[in-house]
Amino acid sequence: MFGLELLLAGCVLVGTVVVGLVVHESAHAFSLRLFGIEYEVSYFPGRGGVLARLASCPWAAVRPIPTGREPPWTLRIAALAPALLAAPPLAIGAVGWPVDSPIATAAIIGWLACSIPSPQDFSVAFYAHRALEDAVVDGSGDFFSRAD
Repeated sequence: MFGLELLLAGCVLVGTVVVGLVVHESAHAFSLRLFGIEYEVSYFPGRGGVLARLASCPWAAVRPIPTGREPPWTLRIAALAPALLAAPPLAIGAVGWPVDSPIATAAIIGWLACSIPSPQDFSVAFYAHRALEDAVVDGSGDFFSRAD
């Protein structure tokens, strides 16, 4: 029975990460939409073939298209919005619900892994003002979030 439980935990972990990546990028998109900033979402950007898509990063990207008139704090909030995904597992822990099975532990670990902002997210958070200045100067939106 232990082998079957371990196999199920692995499947749950993979499934949770896949769903978590979609929710991670959706958190960026939702917060950008909330602030009225245009954006585009692409899955498996710049990749060809099924194996190349699965083996290489990024899996998804949300690219804001700022006008340059947005305040930098809006981009900072949008970049760090996926950190809020940690709230449900932390609430489960705070309430004290028992998580004794490896399957539940795998689901929580996968979900928490997707709540961590990527290095590109932190770059946008720290340098949003520069990115907005660059968008005004050359019209490019060279900053984006990537789910790695």
